[in-house]
Amino acid sequence: MRDAVIVDAVRTPLGRGKPDGAYAGVHPVDLHAHVLRSLVERTGLDPAEVDDVVGGAVGQVGEQSGNTTRFAALAAGFPESVPGVTVDRQCGSSQQALSFAAQGVVAGGYDIAIASGVESMSRIPIGSQTRVDGVGQDVAGPSVGARYAPGLIPQGVSAELIARRWGLSRQQLDEFALTSHQRAASAWSDGRFGGEVAPLKTTRADGSVGQLEIDETIRPGTTAEALATLRTPFADPRWTERFGDIDWTVTAGNASPYSDGAAALLVTTSEIAAAHGWTPRARVHTATVTGDDPILMLTGIIPATAKVLARAGLAIGDIDAFEVNEAFASVVLAWLAETGADPRRVNVHGGAISIGHPLGASGARLATTLLGVLEQTGGRYGLQTMCEAGGTANATIVERIDR
Repeated sequence: MRDAVIVDAVRTPLGRGKPDGAYAGVHPVDLHAHVLRSLVERTGLDPAEVDDVVGGAVGQVGEQSGNTTRFAALAAGFPESVPGVTVDRQCGSSQQALSFAAQGVVAGGYDIAIASGVESMSRIPIGSQTRVDGVGQDVAGPSVGARYAPGLIPQGVSAELIARRWGLSRQQLDEFALTSHQRAASAWSDGRFGGEVAPLKTTRADGSVGQLEIDETIRPGTTAEALATLRTPFADPRWTERFGDIDWTVTAGNASPYSDGAAALLVTTSEIAAAHGWTPRARVHTATVTGDDPILMLTGIIPATAKVLARAGLAIGDIDAFEVNEAFASVVLAWLAETGADPRRVNVHGGAISIGHPLGASGARLATTLLGVLEQTGGRYGLQTMCEAGGTANATIVERIDR
């Protein structure tokens, strides 16, 4: 039976997804193309052998529309014969791209595939795809609205409801955020991110040319006192009227920032890798996706984790490293409470609160970081999971291969 192995993985340092961010002057196609070229350079891959480039993107509008992955492959200099397809499973888009690439390889539909993702939130602001002429659209439709009357809610309110259900305080959320920044800053200072990033030269809005060397949103000097001063932007009487008393704990400090970035992984079989002289880094062991309550929305990572462990025949204690996307601190803390995972093994190099969350690229970024953590710690199994808008979640287990 064919397997699916990851030969290599690479990402950009993540930029601030604002007009003054490092990548604000970079077209998302070129941002995506950079990691594709970097993957080729790192592995010696002949791009003509790639059967498909499966890429994730969430804001599929404007410069990130029209099957942006196909244009990224062309921008990277791949032969015109190499196709590309763009996946939208919201924040899990590039994690789903990895699943699709691995499934295609195992099934024999692909021999060599690239799983990747991109998001330029500085150029395609969050939610752009749901607006027409500046007016928000009802993307769920009246039937969904009726089923969950009086309607779905913003993710930030979902994060507040999660904090309330699991009894999480503002202090706990801020302490988690502080740890994320401390871990990420330490990982950079110790050189633990060096092997996974490919810096990109950029031209900023003021015309200056530079190169982002580390993730732009990490704040090494932040403190619990500073985080405690931030406002709670989702506090609104309409949500209290609908859901009852809410303590209002979610802030910009304990949630992920707007980010720009891209990541890519090369996927093939063990046999094909050997024929090319590649030593794979990991095997895609098991991958699942599940749905959950679209009001709480972000709790799908809890059943997704249970599902992927059951399919893999593993227990939570068998996992040596976890990457759980830090969309909001409350999400990861609720997941920890339900799974019983060892917090010391979760996001050991920091997470999205500090590193950043470039929506469509985050799944591939988590996978890239997870490989590095496993190699640096000598772990065997790694699990990554991603909460997603609409109440879905991906969970993937990889198994490190000794090199």
